[in-house]
Amino acid sequence: MDAFLDTYNALHALKIELEEKRAEQNRISKTIGQLMGQGKKEEAERAKAETAKLKEALAVGEPRERELEQELREIELAIPNVPHESVPEGSSAEDNVLVREWGEKPSFKEQPKPHWEIAEQLQLLDLARASKISGSGFALYTGLGARLQRALFNFMADHQTLTNGYKEIYPPFMVNSASLYGTGQLPKFEEDLYKTDDDLYLIPTAEVPITNIYRDEILDGADLTIKMAGFSGCFRKEAGAAGKDTRGIQRMHQFDKVECVKLTKPEDSYGELESLTQDAESVLQKLGLHYRVMLMCVAEMSF
Repeated sequence: MDAFLDTYNALHALKIELEEKRAEQNRISKTIGQLMGQGKKEEAERAKAETAKLKEALAVGEPRERELEQELREIELAIPNVPHESVPEGSSAEDNVLVREWGEKPSFKEQPKPHWEIAEQLQLLDLARASKISGSGFALYTGLGARLQRALFNFMADHQTLTNGYKEIYPPFMVNSASLYGTGQLPKFEEDLYKTDDDLYLIPTAEVPITNIYRDEILDGADLTIKMAGFSGCFRKEAGAAGKDTRGIQRMHQFDKVECVKLTKPEDSYGELESLTQDAESVLQKLGLHYRVMLMCVAEMSF
């Protein structure tokens, strides 16, 4: 915040100085013609010299103004959102708070097999050939595995749109940098994004294109709340990911997801957040899967 205030104050002072110089330049320029018309050639020449000095000063000051504006923007983009007062303090996942749970947690007589072993036995996945084709962090779904993957995202999209009332969106899988700045992925998470050569990025989640649908538009408050749900492929480098959370089909570079987004009024936002969470939970309930809803502490929250 000190850097922000220092840069803001410097920019503010420079803008005032430049505006004063421009006003003075305009004022003097208007007098030159009058002086020439009155035969006051020497005074007119002095006025021309003064405007030349002001022009030189502006030529130095205006690039500096643009530099300070860019510096201020970079500082602003590095300031994270302030957590809501309901977010618990904490330093790790151990400090997350259990809000509620649903269903009966399954118990096993023997140690259950990990998903990658089950998937291999049933020929649902071929991770070795996926690695040959694309490298580590990619999955090749085969047979019933491919059919299950397709069935799941169709089921989820249909459930959110036909049952929970969201408008279906099928977004582009590539977006420009302005869209990623709009949702906060840039500049913080640039190392996790796949970028092309022409200011386009593969989306890390459908949240990015869907949230940007109404960017830079003014909506009629009577049209809110707008509920949108969209399926997309998602692409992430997962830079720095390592350890037990990367085995099998976790922390993948490419995966499918159905995303739900709401645009709503500030005074309705927390009620809409709760109903959004319940809409997500309803998928697990329809599938009969035990789950927990956790309130993440400050350390576990995203930027």
